[in-house]
Amino acid sequence: MKMLRPKHDLLWTDLFCDAGYFRSGGVIVKYLALYVLSIITVNYAFERVPPLVLPGGDIWSPVALVVGLVFVVRDYAQREIGHAVLPAMLFGGAISWFLASPNVALASVCAFFAGELLDWAVYTFTGRPFSQRVLLSSAIGTPVDSAVFLSMAGLFSLSSLIMMTISKMAGALVVFFIVRRREGVSA
Repeated sequence: MKMLRPKHDLLWTDLFCDAGYFRSGGVIVKYLALYVLSIITVNYAFERVPPLVLPGGDIWSPVALVVGLVFVVRDYAQREIGHAVLPAMLFGGAISWFLASPNVALASVCAFFAGELLDWAVYTFTGRPFSQRVLLSSAIGTPVDSAVFLSMAGLFSLSSLIMMTISKMAGALVVFFIVRRREGVSA
């Protein structure tokens, strides 16, 4: 495997100490592998980390804090491999099916496809700088993902939807500010 370092790699260098790129058959696979691994990790965590009961009786999973990063990693994977990210989305969804109870699995897979496809479409068709596409695509995809998941899992309430969406957007906001700074855009 040959190590490469593209000039447009803005976040990876900042957060992961220049881990490098790996090429396989001419396709960069770093973000693709990270994307699929993040899907597996999040679904496993949803089964293992107990949800918290919020004031008023609503339920919130702390794993939602990490889910927002899956949307951002998909943006990076799409930037590297283009629309070839779609089969990775299917693969991640299929793996999700085997990692959770049937009710959570169905809710997770449906939410994943709805949210990720919206995220993909916004990222693909906006034509804005990368940092803005990360933020916009997450802002549209994460509430849909949350609403579908909570509804199908029988956990929907407005406060749970708001908490889960805010949790997911936290990761996108961190990445947005880091990448925007690296792009040289002032506040």
